[in-house]
Amino acid sequence: MNIPPYNKRPDMGRLREIVRVMGKYHFGNILEAIGLKNRLFESLKLYIKSPEEIHEPAPVRLRLVLEELGTTFIKLGQVLSTRADLVGREIADELAKLQDEAPPFPFRDVRRVIESELGMPLEDIFSEFQEEPVASASIGQVHRARLKSGEAVAVKVQRPGIAATVKSDIILMKYLAKLANDRIPGLEYYNLPGIVAEFERAIRKELDYHQEANNAERFRAMFLDDETVYAPYVYREYSTSRVLTMEYVEGVKLTEILESDIKFNARTIAERGARCYFKQIFIHGFFHADPHPGNILVQKGNVLCFLDFGMMGHLDRSFRDKLAELFILLMNYDVNGIVNQLRYMNILTEDTDLEEVKYDIMDLLDRYYGADVKKVGEILTEFTMPEMIMKHRIRIPRDFVLLARVMSMAEDLGERLDPRFNGLEVAWEMTYSLMRKRLNPLRNLDEVPSALIELEHIMNDLPRGMIRALQRLEEGKLKMELEHRNLDEISRRIERSTNRISVAMLVSALIIGSSLVAIPKEALILQKFPFLGLFGFAVSFLIALALIISIIKSRKMT
Repeated sequence: MNIPPYNKRPDMGRLREIVRVMGKYHFGNILEAIGLKNRLFESLKLYIKSPEEIHEPAPVRLRLVLEELGTTFIKLGQVLSTRADLVGREIADELAKLQDEAPPFPFRDVRRVIESELGMPLEDIFSEFQEEPVASASIGQVHRARLKSGEAVAVKVQRPGIAATVKSDIILMKYLAKLANDRIPGLEYYNLPGIVAEFERAIRKELDYHQEANNAERFRAMFLDDETVYAPYVYREYSTSRVLTMEYVEGVKLTEILESDIKFNARTIAERGARCYFKQIFIHGFFHADPHPGNILVQKGNVLCFLDFGMMGHLDRSFRDKLAELFILLMNYDVNGIVNQLRYMNILTEDTDLEEVKYDIMDLLDRYYGADVKKVGEILTEFTMPEMIMKHRIRIPRDFVLLARVMSMAEDLGERLDPRFNGLEVAWEMTYSLMRKRLNPLRNLDEVPSALIELEHIMNDLPRGMIRALQRLEEGKLKMELEHRNLDEISRRIERSTNRISVAMLVSALIIGSSLVAIPKEALILQKFPFLGLFGFAVSFLIALALIISIIKSRKMT
């Protein structure tokens, strides 16, 4: 999806709609701050609810604004719900309630999209196709069908025109983000244009069903040998960027289990869910980033089946190893170890006061530690709050924030299934197992091929790099960039000190010379009196006096 940059002209009709909805929910102060209450909107009659009609706090009103503005803004809210480090815990929790639901679009449009994408009539692909969707969202809807070969499938079809709507809204978001970033003091820290750019990447992936198919296949391969976790099979020959055909899976959604008296082994489900998530995070570094109960089915035998692979998180091997170490330190209440580990993970910066952050971590752990610790996800989420980030000048990797949110959601889900369940028992077992494997000397053999490749690159590049550097040095084209701070002031001070040392040396020389001349045997004596020696002493005295006065004045000035 090619989304134009923010400097393209925004849709003024849509902009008026945004202003109307924001005014309706009493966000007029924001409109005024970014300069949208100008003559262009004076004639726009806003329906603004009276204070008596609105009793909800700002986070709730923000959610209502996004819901009313539709698809793109709902998706933006869902992305921001994973960034508590930017919007704060209260807003993130409220935005997590956004439901991506929309009225279904007509079957004739479904047929047109499928036949256009797959290049053949619907009847030549499916022996059965239910016209009523089993689920309908803002980007697409899902229909149950049966292939000619007999397999039951779920066909996800993208809503017609949704890509164009998203493009238009992205242009508006970039326009508004730049206005707010330029005109509201203090917002530079949040980098609103950067947030919109991150959202653009996320929704670009969600609009491309090829990406979701790749995610589903990778997840399925991860748990192919695990009888407790399942992922549907993707029928690639019947999938495109706008149509996704997957195996239809029978099961009961976790939402139904939580809200009804359906008999399942809740403790088994909670334990398997915890093992599944820790395996995704620590072993594979590829995890399902939306563990909403509606995205997880429970099949016979308490088998967990994951759905909707549009949002996934990624962690590289080095970060996973450090994360496992951090978990062990958290569970052991090792504050000094936690601080050091956060430094190794490049989360603490040079500007961080290590003593201050240590005391804040102690306070944070004390809030959660007791007879039974269950909330590591909560601890990580608290650490990624804006207050901590700004106070200690720490930098949080995006996937670390996403990981904290996912773990927190998984912990809450496990607790709702079984209040007695403690997922950290699973985490403890798995992280220690990973650490034992990591300390195994044979583990390093896996890294030999990549190390040899890197060594080969260095051996190939080093001679060429040295030759280029020598050529530039010979030609006088070698450039060096130095960053200096307050060097002018340092130079002035060095110059003053050097001058004073020079004058002091001169005075010393004059004194010594005058002393020698004043000796009767060596002096030029006029009537037996060493006038030349006394003259040298007088000059030395005056220069020394001037030097002392200069030093006193410079101290007063500084």
